[in-house]
Amino acid sequence: MTDAQVEEIKRHFGVVAEALRSDVRQIAEGHSVIGHELRQMRNEVREEFKEMRALMRLSFSQLDQRIRTLETDISTLKARMDRLEAHRA
Repeated sequence: MTDAQVEEIKRHFGVVAEALRSDVRQIAEGHSVIGHELRQMRNEVREEFKEMRALMRLSFSQLDQRIRTLETDISTLKARMDRLEAHRA
């Protein structure tokens, strides 16, 4: 192999290596962008879950209050019915 051929092979591998470096840089940049978008989406989902939990807590709290009110009303009505039945007897 001549010196010219060796130099040509070195030049060719240099060009190939630079192309590979460029490809690796592009992949790394793409990975970075995807990672950023994924973190952003994760934060958005986390916030939406927090909002949903807050709404659910409020709804459950309101339902619990309504059930307690109904239970109290039923107890009052039952006591009145018991008194009325006791007076009839």
